[in-house]
Amino acid sequence: MITVTEKIEKYISEKHNGRLDGAIGSSLGSSFVGQLVMRKNVHIDHAIFGSPDLDQSGPVSAKLQSMLVVPLLTSFTGSEKKRNKSKEKLKKIFEMDDENAEKFMNCFSKFNPRSIKNEYYTDLLTHLRDDINVEHTRAHFIYANKMGEKYLERYKKYFHDPDIREFNMQHEQWLFGGKEYAEPVLKAIDEFMVMTV
Repeated sequence: MITVTEKIEKYISEKHNGRLDGAIGSSLGSSFVGQLVMRKNVHIDHAIFGSPDLDQSGPVSAKLQSMLVVPLLTSFTGSEKKRNKSKEKLKKIFEMDDENAEKFMNCFSKFNPRSIKNEYYTDLLTHLRDDINVEHTRAHFIYANKMGEKYLERYKKYFHDPDIREFNMQHEQWLFGGKEYAEPVLKAIDEFMVMTV
């Protein structure tokens, strides 16, 4: 996580003079946005977190979680039967239609399972401090309330006075759930970007 965060910081420093109007990350991407804000090596006016989990744990728990999650995320790379079974699970859990379940599976099928495991594992071990408060930076959260209130509490724990917008959806459903989920979230993101920091 830190190796990749350093590469992102280097890019922002070289290509954008170390400053961005806004950065958005969803799921694992949110962890990178959080690290960029917390480390303060570059500046972001609007840090936008798209329905993140921001999970953090110790090495044993991280290893167990990655061993459980990675097969779930990569099970559809096998036979057609496994692919169809995974598609039905995604449709049920995330309320996706066939088209968006296919998009989700195609996204993950491009990556090596070992890479997914390594990123998932190191994400759990790369902690955010509590009450991150950076001058002239505003933290905005897309809160998918079907994830549960513990995530809402987590956002408030890690960031000082975050701007939180609540949506009736699952984790990342705004990315894969179709227009009914995406359009309201994109509207909120537009609103975030014109707010005063």
